[in-house]
Amino acid sequence: MAQKEASKKEKLLTGANMWSAVRKLNFNDERNNPVMFLVYISAAMTTLLFVLSLFGISDHIVTSGFIITVAIILWITCWFSNLAEATAEGRGKAQAATLKASRKDVTAHKLADPDQPEQYTDVAGPTLNKGDYFLVKANEQIPADGEVVGGAASVDESAITGESAPVIREAGGDRSAVTGGTTVLSDTLVVKVTQEKGHSFMDKMIGMVEGANRQKTPNEIALEILLVALSIIFVLVTASLFTYSKFSAQLMGQHNPISIVWLIALFVCLAPTTIGALLSAIGIAGMSRLNAANVLAMSGRAIEAAGDVDVLLLDKTGTITFGNRRASEFIPVAGHTAEEVADAAQLASLADETPEGRSIVVLAKKQFNIRGREVGHHQYHFVPFTAQTKMSGVDYQGIEIRKGAAENIQNYVEQHDHVYSDECKNAVEKIARQGGTPLVVTKDYNVLGVIALKDIIKPGVKEKFADLRKMGIQTIMITGDNPVTAAAIAAEAGVDDFLSQATPESKMETIHQYQAKGHLVAMTGDGTNDAPALAQADVAVAMNSGTQAAKEAGNMVDLDSSPTKLIDIVRIGKQLLMTRGSLTTFSIANDISKYFAIIPAIFMNLYPPLRVLNIMGLSSSTSAILSALIFNALIIVALIPLALNGVKYREIPAAQLLKHNLWLYGVGGLIVPFIGIKLIDLIITPLLALL
Repeated sequence: MAQKEASKKEKLLTGANMWSAVRKLNFNDERNNPVMFLVYISAAMTTLLFVLSLFGISDHIVTSGFIITVAIILWITCWFSNLAEATAEGRGKAQAATLKASRKDVTAHKLADPDQPEQYTDVAGPTLNKGDYFLVKANEQIPADGEVVGGAASVDESAITGESAPVIREAGGDRSAVTGGTTVLSDTLVVKVTQEKGHSFMDKMIGMVEGANRQKTPNEIALEILLVALSIIFVLVTASLFTYSKFSAQLMGQHNPISIVWLIALFVCLAPTTIGALLSAIGIAGMSRLNAANVLAMSGRAIEAAGDVDVLLLDKTGTITFGNRRASEFIPVAGHTAEEVADAAQLASLADETPEGRSIVVLAKKQFNIRGREVGHHQYHFVPFTAQTKMSGVDYQGIEIRKGAAENIQNYVEQHDHVYSDECKNAVEKIARQGGTPLVVTKDYNVLGVIALKDIIKPGVKEKFADLRKMGIQTIMITGDNPVTAAAIAAEAGVDDFLSQATPESKMETIHQYQAKGHLVAMTGDGTNDAPALAQADVAVAMNSGTQAAKEAGNMVDLDSSPTKLIDIVRIGKQLLMTRGSLTTFSIANDISKYFAIIPAIFMNLYPPLRVLNIMGLSSSTSAILSALIFNALIIVALIPLALNGVKYREIPAAQLLKHNLWLYGVGGLIVPFIGIKLIDLIITPLLALL
């Protein structure tokens, strides 16, 4: 897969990331991160103070060696912040590089008339415009995104999805969309271009993966505003402390009791630099994790919304069930045996290539060891299923065997003056009540019994829904089945509610009703008839194999076309919010601890009683300030892996999760600086004599 290849390349990008972080140390890049921009200004001011100290312009409280040491630490702090963002962007660039390598400009067979595919003109693929038609043959790459309007072919989409198994794309239905960069393996297709130049699916994907199109989400902007407000407050606090200290010094007959460099250090330690440095990386990494799951988000807002979702609308077919009904039981009636039913059903299904037909053959073999037979065309005449008869079967040696829907079989039997018994009716009704599909089997117009076809629930689905329920997420199954069948499957799967006999209008109305109650709703879809509901949903995941209308209506595209991916997307979204919240808690708790290191160190010369607050037992004012600054820088780089990989996802109620995070990241954030700053103090104290 492209993502796996990208993760291998990530190790090779370490040097590039470090250099990229250096390049970001410029005014234009730094001002995009307001909190770290203030640290950037602080580093520049300290550097200027060092230059002035070389010319004897200094407050004479600190040495030039101390000033340049503080300046270097502040520049390194800015560099660590840039390194976090550069590393997160590096992941995306590695993924994008793989995608770019798979894309190449190809020649397109442009059609003037889509009804005359044999008459085409060869043009460069990038010159195709929206609305143009082109022909693509076997073993040729599809030059642009489009909708199949003619033909059917096997298509290799591994360049996009990473899956080696080819898929079928054909005109009409919900499997008609094709993506530029994929390859036709067999037959030919006539395709209508659906995207403008430079806005193809691959272009959008590369842009999102690189992070070039990433916009800050509302929650991210709100948190950034809060951090900026706190930083401005601390700027005012620091400035007022300088004024107050000068006033106090005059009263006490002292001169310049506090250095400007100390106050700069105080501001940097007071400001929420940890979360400020990591905030952008958290958002980029969230997008990267979604890309690694083979999901393309059209905006960061969609990922964030996924974390707040509390209602999931899930298709029954392919998500909750395997998607194909399978034979589960042979039920005899009228004195016949289950083996007789199985024997007749198996013979009638030998030419039935549908999943249901194959499952009947498998069940007969499993239960009664009834195996396939030699069925030469001269002896056996197979009757195919049709939408009109709703029956199929076989005629051989004057014997007629049929299997089909109960109502149609009843008409078939009674037309030939045979009895459709109440016992058979009861068996059919029982299967329907249990959520299954009954197929009645006859031999020479006599009813032998009933085959129970059942939607097989996927293993682990019920437990997965139970986990979602713990998180406060309601699950709703969408199905076209009748209410009785839908209720039985919903009960077995463990979903909270269901929408039966679903239509595009009923899906959209259901979403609207939940949204009106204040819920955030997510759903998946792949067809044109899903587009209205996808457009209405807060998180709309369109299948890559679906129609162009569905992909345009959704705010995410699942490249694997897996209906179960919605659950993974919600997990990734919640992990993003958890990571941001946890690191914010840790950052603020960190700052509180740093106060105890740096405030007593700065003011204890002016106010000796403040020495009692030096609870860490730091050796000197200089050591305390440098230790706090070094810790402030190192904690950023130490938390980069957590910001990139995310806080471990826990499927527990929100209140319990909040309590856990407050203890782990709140209390932990208070304790870690005491340990870290004290250790740094012990290390650097012997070195301070050199300053």
